[in-house]
Amino acid sequence: MRERARAEFARLPPGVRRQILHRLGRYAPWEVGFDFTPPAPGPGEQVGPPDFVGIGVQKAGTTWWYELMQAHPGISSPPGVHKERHFLDRFGAQPMLATDIEQYHGWFPRRTGALTGEWTPDYFAYPWVPRLLKRAAPDARLLLLLRDPVERFRSGLAHQRRAGLPVDGAAIADAVQRGFYDRALAGWLEEFDAGQILVLQYERCVTDPEGQLEATFRHLGLSGSRPQPVTRSAPAPANAGPEVSDQVRDQLVGLYAADVALLAERLGHLDLAQWPNFAYLAAGGAASGPGSNSPTRRP
Repeated sequence: MRERARAEFARLPPGVRRQILHRLGRYAPWEVGFDFTPPAPGPGEQVGPPDFVGIGVQKAGTTWWYELMQAHPGISSPPGVHKERHFLDRFGAQPMLATDIEQYHGWFPRRTGALTGEWTPDYFAYPWVPRLLKRAAPDARLLLLLRDPVERFRSGLAHQRRAGLPVDGAAIADAVQRGFYDRALAGWLEEFDAGQILVLQYERCVTDPEGQLEATFRHLGLSGSRPQPVTRSAPAPANAGPEVSDQVRDQLVGLYAADVALLAERLGHLDLAQWPNFAYLAAGGAASGPGSNSPTRRP
């Protein structure tokens, strides 16, 4: 009976589901009305700053990757707590006090010897978060999962539509801004050492999940014991989402090209051949143009 009720609830339009949950006093961490009081830690658990924080990006497979990480015996996650804490969202418009930092730490119970953390993709797009996270978790290891920014844009708007939210000028502007990766990363590097940040590519994680997962664990200091082989593939192919017109695609490529080139130069290991809209940059730069048939190379 309970499973049937859940199935029927899932078939309701997203807006109707939200209304029902809100009437019951249930809110998601990213919604106004969510209670940020942390749950009590379990027996033998201790709380403190997160050991790792995934900071981005939206619609780049972060839920899939976080769930693969949870299979490692060295990572602890409280049951029933969403991977996205969104705790720092609201402090762009209000001060973050010492009591707030203590409350944030309360969301990270762990057993002795285990690591714990969160993954809130919006953090990367919010310029006030790096300095606040540096205050709250100065030693945290950061994880950044990127995706071809044009494909991320398409998927972001598709997510907006599925959620029953308007795809208006504000939503489009937000979706575009989220694709300027190098610009956002520069703000994070003002607060955190480069060695604290692991940058992954969604496309590479899809084609080599075990290798990239091992790199993730190595970044977290968990390289001593490998998890079981990856059996769960990515939830959707890298090109999932509604198509955009050639004109819009060329417009987006033109907007992002300089930022992508700077990102590739900054990171050194970014495989532009994995990003179909920017492979031409790996093949000879902007002179080739987004519509070029020039061959690509892997760095």
